[in-house]
Parts: sequence; C-alpha cells; structure tokens
Amino acid sequence: MSQDLISQAQWIRRFHPSADSRLRLICLPHAGGSASFYFPASEALSPTIEVLAVQYPGRQDRRFEPCLASIADLADGVFAALEPSLGEHPIAIFGHSMGAIVGYELARRLETGAGIAPVRLFASGRRPPANWRQEHVHRLTNEGIVAELQRLNGTHSRLLADQDMLRSILPALRADYRAIETYRHLAGPVLGCPITVLVGDADPTTGIEDAYAWQAHTTGACDVRVFTGGHFFMSDQPTKVVDLISNVLLPER
Repeated sequence: MSQDLISQAQWIRRFHPSADSRLRLICLPHAGGSASFYFPASEALSPTIEVLAVQYPGRQDRRFEPCLASIADLADGVFAALEPSLGEHPIAIFGHSMGAIVGYELARRLETGAGIAPVRLFASGRRPPANWRQEHVHRLTNEGIVAELQRLNGTHSRLLADQDMLRSILPALRADYRAIETYRHLAGPVLGCPITVLVGDADPTTGIEDAYAWQAHTTGACDVRVFTGGHFFMSDQPTKVVDLISNVLLPER
C-alpha cells in the first residue's frame, strides 16, 4: 500500500462511500471529538453528498498515536491525506468549534497550496480566527476540564461519570484545547470561498457578533444562520443542520 493510501486511511473515514456523489464534504470534529460524531450527517447526506469525516490522532482507532500539538499540524495532516484525490470531486468543508478553525486553515492550504477553492466553508460554533481570547482550559486539572464540558453540555453526564471513559478521552481533550488555545491567526491571503456560519443563540463561547465577524476572512459571501441552543446545538437538532448543508450546497436538488 502506498504512503498516500496509508495517510488517507489514517485520517479519513468514509462511512457511506458513494460513487454517485456530486461533491465531498470534509467534516472536522470539535476538541476531543472523533470522526464518528459525523456518522449521522454522513448517513443523511448520502449518496448525493459524500461525507469524509476526519479522524484526528489520539482517539478511537488512533488512540495509540500521539496527539498533535497545533492547529497547523492538524490542518497539514488533513491536507496531506486529501492531496492525492484532490480534483476528483468539488469539495466543501464543515467544522464545528475547534474544527471550524482547522477547516479554515485547511481551506487556506487548498486555495494557496493546491489552487483548489472549496465551494463553501461551514464554520460552526466558533468565533473567527482573528478574534483571539485568552483561554487556559488545557492547563486545568482533569476536574476543571470536566467542568468545562459540563458548562458546554457537550458530553452526556453519564459519560462524564464513567471514570474509564474519562481516562480514555482526557488526553485528546487536553491536547485539542492546547492546540486551539495556543492558535494565533497569521496574516495572509484572504479566502475566496463563501462562508456559512452556524451559531447557537445561547452559546457561551460564540456570540452573534462573533459569527458575523467571519466576513473579514473571505472575499466571497458570508451568511450567518442562528439556531436555538448552546454550543452543541447541532447535536440537539441534527436534521435542521443537515437540511441547511444540503440546501446550501445543492439548492437545485
């Protein structure tokens, strides 16, 4: 097996492969998240839109690999995995929370490094790259990180009470928080692809003004869609999110 295929197999999960898809949607998880977070969306969008869900190192079937230390490393890894198949299908990108910033950096690499503009970037539940705030969740105790998860309501309390589960997910969580909290936006070419921003109206981490500020990062169109709910609004209303993705990417369908 070639190194390119090995890289793709490590990084990309195709839960519902489709030879008839009209485009591919690269889906990037939140901090501590995994590719399986996007299994329902993959099922719902198939076969017209094929979801390529990204699996970061350090979790699930990659749990024995070291976590990566930066957003740049994550974006570089995804770009390298996608590079051999670029040009086969139009590409869109969806990222939630930390995944929105990884998606933004991936879009930059696609546009400047491969000359391929994504048809759209969906940035969900995250303020724009240049809107830096000082945060130190990655330096908290394990109990502190769990408290942050409870504040965001991102993980069911049953899982947070499971000590074995916590031991398995905390290293990836801490590494991901370190990556996103130490990220600094570097000046460079502004994206040309359009951006759709998704935000919960009660998200404690991303306000409506933050969502509109994404416009500064593209010369294309930027629209904001507000959902009822907190940081993980998409887990509570997956059908509405999937319908939005489908209607934006394939309005004539």
